Formats: sequence, structure tokens, C-alpha cells
Amino acid sequence: MGYEFASQIGASKALIEADAMNITAAAGMMTPTTAGMAGTAGSGFASAMQDAVRSVDAMQHDASQRMEAVDSGQSDDLVGAMLSSQEASLSFSMLMQVRNKVVGAVEDLIKLPL
Repeated sequence: MGYEFASQIGASKALIEADAMNITAAAGMMTPTTAGMAGTAGSGFASAMQDAVRSVDAMQHDASQRMEAVDSGQSDDLVGAMLSSQEASLSFSMLMQVRNKVVGAVEDLIKLPL
């Protein structure tokens, strides 16, 4: 079951990274006037999203290692392992919500008439 969760997270992580790259690429297609104003904000947002993805990935790896330690008998901290697993799950859910909001906002911007 842990491997299925990890593979789902890996697939979703790849989608989030692809979306972040698409947003960064779309920011690069702006006119020179707007690119000067939004260039630093776009790269800041992209790096913030990448940092968030890395942070959630690190939480998942930590939770996985704690669960493996409990499963193998190296640790008896079942409560800590379950809490870290829940924390990683909630962080991933929050990241997916942020991703969905950003994608929705970009789609709304694309639909705006010029």
C-alpha cells in the first residue's frame, strides 16, 4: 500500500513540476514591458512552487523511512510514524489544492478577451 501511495505522489509531483514549467514558460512569452514587471515575480513563484514540491517530497520520504523502521522493528515509535505519514498526506493534499487553484487561474486568464 505504501508503494502505491508513493507512486501516486511521484506521478502527481511530475504533473506539478510540468505545470510549474508551463507557467514559467508562459511568463517568458510576455511583452518586454510586462516581462520587466513580472519577470522576478514569475521566477519567484516558480521557485516557491519547486521548493514546496521538494518539501512535500522530503516529508513523504521521511514518513516512508519512519514506517519502514517501525515495520522492520528498528523503531517502536508507531505514533510518530503515523503522525509523519498524516502530515505528509495533508501537505500533499494542500499542494494539490494550490496547484489546482493556480491552473484554474491560468485557464481563466487565457479565456480573458484581449
